[in-house]
Amino acid sequence: MTSIASRTSAIISLGSNANGAWGSSDETLTHALEELQRHVGPLLMKSRRYRTAPIGRVRQSAFLNMIVVIRSSHSPVCLLRKFKELERLAGRRSGVVQRWGARPLDIDLIDHGGLVLNWRRPKSGKTPGRAPAHLILPHPHAHLRAFVLAPLIDVIPFWNHPALKQPGRRLLAALPSAHVTAVLGSVLDRKRASCDK
Repeated sequence: MTSIASRTSAIISLGSNANGAWGSSDETLTHALEELQRHVGPLLMKSRRYRTAPIGRVRQSAFLNMIVVIRSSHSPVCLLRKFKELERLAGRRSGVVQRWGARPLDIDLIDHGGLVLNWRRPKSGKTPGRAPAHLILPHPHAHLRAFVLAPLIDVIPFWNHPALKQPGRRLLAALPSAHVTAVLGSVLDRKRASCDK
């Protein structure tokens, strides 16, 4: 049995923009939270839900996005396996969904206890790149996505990107203002919920 001291806080991004086996996008996120607590670990914090425009060129509905922080003893690789299984149970079919296309559930591991994995060392004066690998931590695109950074800062205001060594607030401010405004103007839940579990 793993001790509480060996558990790590995992920052997880949830998104949905299509009905699936668990119902509407809103119902799917609610059910996903229950499943994560059952199979991954206790919920520490959750952001408000944001309605955000999809990325890419595929015509589709807006997403509901949120960030959760869960205390878990699972390794990043094990977490990814569990996330894929939950996505499948929610109705997502691998190989069928177009890249950037609609999906009942999308779960991404954003940060795992500050672990930096498979990021290339920066060349002088340049931003760190990403080494080609199956698992990259922190999430390789988190710093480029307002729909990740805004809810993340909602629950962890002073979060710093482990690889870029920059505050999340600064990374969010560096994104195109139209992206940030669209996300910040789309908060659905008016209160942030913190859990004492």
